[in-house]
Amino acid sequence: MQKEANKKECPKQAAKDIFERLKNGEIILPSDPEAYRLREESYLTKKLLVQMNNATDPKEIKDLLTKITGSQIDESVAVFTPLYINYGKHTKIGKNVFINFDCVFLDLGGITIEDGVLIAPKVSLLTEGHSISPSERHGLVPRSIHIKKNAWIGANATILQGVTIGENSVVAAGSVVSKDVPDNVVVGGTPAKIIKKI
Repeated sequence: MQKEANKKECPKQAAKDIFERLKNGEIILPSDPEAYRLREESYLTKKLLVQMNNATDPKEIKDLLTKITGSQIDESVAVFTPLYINYGKHTKIGKNVFINFDCVFLDLGGITIEDGVLIAPKVSLLTEGHSISPSERHGLVPRSIHIKKNAWIGANATILQGVTIGENSVVAAGSVVSKDVPDNVVVGGTPAKIIKKI
């Protein structure tokens, strides 16, 4: 019975889209038959980014970001370009979000930004990494980033893959966050540690 069940499951898993597999945290090796699609999609996103990053009208910026992310960007969202995204379709942005100049979102692993989040200039949200093993170094290791309501990410902070930033929490400027941050705290440093409670 178990062998039969496994036989039925395997074709479904093989048929999954590479982007769906990335969002689910599956490691993608360069030998993957769909690996070529990562660069193809990235170049398509770049075309839209060039338009968005040269636009001056806030409505046009939001319309282009809606195309890039594949989800409606609310009127209450403000984005100061340039903004750099390598894929886009795995980024979800809530209401009343402010994204300042020169941010980088590597979103193949999935980025969720909830309502009321403030993101300062030069913030990097990096959902992708690589294996420590040299033989698998070129493979992509994706893990999602989740920034909860009313969090504030300070200038030039880096949020690494797999991290959740708690509700109302603050990440100090220049910090590197490699572990989850609880609700209602200020963290800072490299690696970021709790400085105080709010």
